[in-house]
Amino acid sequence: MFDAFKHWRRARIIARASLDPSLWQQTLERLAFLRGLSDAERERLRQSVILFLHHKSIHGAGGLKLDAGMELLIAAQACILILNLDIDYYRGWVEVIVYPDEFVPKIEFTDEAGVVHTEREPHVGEAWLQGPVILSWADVAPCVGGVNVVIHEFAHKLDMLNGDANGFPPLHRGMAREAWSQVFGSAYADFCRRVDADENVAIDPYAAESPGEFFAVMSEAFFEIPRAVSDLYPQVYDQLRLFYRQDPAARRAT
Repeated sequence: MFDAFKHWRRARIIARASLDPSLWQQTLERLAFLRGLSDAERERLRQSVILFLHHKSIHGAGGLKLDAGMELLIAAQACILILNLDIDYYRGWVEVIVYPDEFVPKIEFTDEAGVVHTEREPHVGEAWLQGPVILSWADVAPCVGGVNVVIHEFAHKLDMLNGDANGFPPLHRGMAREAWSQVFGSAYADFCRRVDADENVAIDPYAAESPGEFFAVMSEAFFEIPRAVSDLYPQVYDQLRLFYRQDPAARRAT
């Protein structure tokens, strides 16, 4: 009964939405990783974007004024992750905050000796557990080299569905926790070794920061440069394909 009401309500929201067709087409054309979508996938993405914009508040900070096209660009990139999942994967929070450029949050932490430290480093994106996603607009626009700050931060949000972002999101029925742990653990150790050895890797070296960052960076690359992931770590690609229920490398080949 509840599911029927939820589907009815979503259908009503979608039917009543006033999504500008020309702006939507511009968004699809601007994002290279969307160009291989089938007509059915594009429609699912459009509906997900409508629901995302209905349930989430996107607003500018630091003097940035957002327009409909800017909001669509953010929403489309966020929703590619849940194209074959559900908008409920973004449950439990409502706000996306966008700064004009890098922002400098105040971060406090206590070391092993009990001393409290304060750090102020520039960020291009942040995802808070049960809190907002924060983005730099200068880095939202499509980037090169497989880097995508929106996909990165929203991958963290998926990772946080079962707690802190540790590289182990809640898996679907039929996916094996042991396989995920073994595949990602082995690939992360190998990637850190490559970065420490100053190897030229096709994937952002920031993935070596932590298992959580490895998952987020691999998610970026999975959508932006899928062949790089499948060539370097084919088992990681397979696990991401199962998790996101998408195959971007096959989509790019068509």
